[in-house]
Amino acid sequence: MWKIKQIFDGDYGCEELQPGQKPKVSVTLMDDAGNEKLVSVEDELLMENGLDIGSEWPLKV
Repeated sequence: MWKIKQIFDGDYGCEELQPGQKPKVSVTLMDDAGNEKLVSVEDELLMENGLDIGSEWPLKV
């Protein structure tokens, strides 16, 4: 099972989103064995699913 260890919003301020593009965040996941994986997802996904640090990751890694 993967859990969210850290969320980085990646908003650099000077880079604008292209039309139709949604803001993304980088999410560091950690499994029970201490392995880490970095994924990039739309911020909207986290909000819609109520995901935050410590939450179980619902998607396939």
